[in-house]
Amino acid sequence: MLRQNLQQKLLQKLSPQQIQFIKLLQVPTVSLDTRIKEELEDNPALEDLSLANMNEPAEEYPDRDPDDDNYNQEDSQESSDEFNVDDYLQDDNINDYSSKYEQNGDDDDERKEIPIAVQSSFFESLQAQLDLLPLSDKDFRIGQQIIGSLDDDGYLRRPVTSLVDDLAFSQNVFAEDEEVNEMLKVIQSFDPAGVGARDLQECLLIQLRKKEYNPIIQKAIIVVEEYLDEFTKKHYDKLERSLNMDSLELRDVINEILKLNPKPGDSNAVTTKQLQIIPDFHISNNDGILFLTLNSKNAPELRVSRSYQDMFEHYDKTAEKDKKLKEAVQFVKQKLDSAKWFIDAIKQRQQTLLKTMKAIMDYQYEYFLTGDDKNLKPMILKDIADRIGMDISTVSRVANSKYVQTEFGTFLLKSFFSEAIQMDSGEEVSNKEVKKILEECIGKEDKRRPLADEKLTEILKVKGYNIARRTVAKYREAMNIPVARLRKEL
Repeated sequence: MLRQNLQQKLLQKLSPQQIQFIKLLQVPTVSLDTRIKEELEDNPALEDLSLANMNEPAEEYPDRDPDDDNYNQEDSQESSDEFNVDDYLQDDNINDYSSKYEQNGDDDDERKEIPIAVQSSFFESLQAQLDLLPLSDKDFRIGQQIIGSLDDDGYLRRPVTSLVDDLAFSQNVFAEDEEVNEMLKVIQSFDPAGVGARDLQECLLIQLRKKEYNPIIQKAIIVVEEYLDEFTKKHYDKLERSLNMDSLELRDVINEILKLNPKPGDSNAVTTKQLQIIPDFHISNNDGILFLTLNSKNAPELRVSRSYQDMFEHYDKTAEKDKKLKEAVQFVKQKLDSAKWFIDAIKQRQQTLLKTMKAIMDYQYEYFLTGDDKNLKPMILKDIADRIGMDISTVSRVANSKYVQTEFGTFLLKSFFSEAIQMDSGEEVSNKEVKKILEECIGKEDKRRPLADEKLTEILKVKGYNIARRTVAKYREAMNIPVARLRKEL
């Protein structure tokens, strides 16, 4: 039976302003400029102050003091019951936070974009080599199809029969498997060596066969053709017996194979990801005193459009408002609200970034002074959240996407967070300190007899770090260090 009743419920919902702030907070500096440009294009009531100053005559909008109590007093007297015009005529929202942190910004030199060298892409390079060959129209189109089917590593993962079908359906070219295979051999002769291979073994063989022939190359080809599995698993004893070689000769063969490129498609790739890391913060050391500054790109100069403010004031003062005029007033008010919210969100983002990074710097003060991982204290998200009085999720959003530049490198904030490990003395240290010791032990080990995880565990226990073997294995894998068997060298 259906019944009607009244209920009271207490719900927590995020406002549009809060959602906008959360989204802006997790945007890294390198993407913030793009996000602001998108907002400027979407909202005509929002302006870039630097561009506005270039386009507007200086006398049209004289400088006003936002702290002046008499500012816009006359305008504030004129308001309707529906809208408060004075809220949109105040000028104190014109990037009032940029001057506050202006001393923390970068100079003009640091505002410049990082240049990226102009060069041909991997596929453009292959196409250019194909264009130089005297081919028939059919072979040329087959070659184009093969190049277009290569993956980013330079491999041809698709079977030849699928390429034949693609040529027939998409280009109306009817080819046989043999014709595609012949053109594939042509593509495999291109630079970089190994391109067009269908698997790793073929890729390595293509590169070896392009080298100047000698006994070492001949044996390297035999190893790749017949003993690739033993080679990858580093079963060197079996290779020596099977190929009737001593350790010195096998070492020369292995070194020759290790010089090859397993991913020829990456050889011409521009590492834009590395080039585009722009630090959000800078920490400088001045005679033992740390100074934190925020990247100036995090403080864009934005303001609410004065033309939209004047438009809203004009509409609001109109005595008679028909339906279309009311819709226009509502539209202008919506855009003004959106512009003010976005500017406030940028301001709140900047303040949150500084507050969070300041807490991290104070917590890890000794580490930022020296750069020594052994001075890195155990620190979890809750430690910083408690210090700044914010939620753990807020700290996580800042730490996962922001970088800080120090005198000893540029680091992701997330890298400063680590779990605590208790030593035999009762002192708590960061697990990063244990990882550093593991890295040093593995770096100094005898590569002919690498240290197994059990031996590494014993070494750590001698140093006072009482941790289990599985924990050592977990840390080793986190540092991308292979097991002892795969670290073995001749």
